[in-house]
Amino acid sequence: MNTKEIKRFVKFGLFSASAGLIEMGSFTLLNEFAGWRYWPCYLIALTLSVVWNFTLNRKFTFKSTANIPVAMFKVALYYAVFTPLSSWLGDFLVESLLWNEYLVTALNMILNFVTEFLFQRYVVYRNQTDNRETATCQVS
Repeated sequence: MNTKEIKRFVKFGLFSASAGLIEMGSFTLLNEFAGWRYWPCYLIALTLSVVWNFTLNRKFTFKSTANIPVAMFKVALYYAVFTPLSSWLGDFLVESLLWNEYLVTALNMILNFVTEFLFQRYVVYRNQTDNRETATCQVS
């Protein structure tokens, strides 16, 4: 892995951490105050973090001008697999095996972080990274 890719991974990690705060914060609010089962709290929190993460990473991490609807569709395909599996497994671990819901959510977030980076880098933005023109501020 070259220096540019290491920087990209670190940047993705930082934006993912901010998305993680959104996910864990919204999950906590829903879990503590809504009185719902694990899966709807997790699903809403995950959706909020995905929108945040996709928007920031597309612009700042991958610096891509890739077609937004196509990129979103590819990310939606990833989440069409990840979301049901992680929701079902999380609900099973919390409701049936009585694991702590915050531990399960944290484990899901780690799994999501690693697999989503790989998917976005090598599927969504495979040949379309670093092609966004950066605006420069000119002083007259």
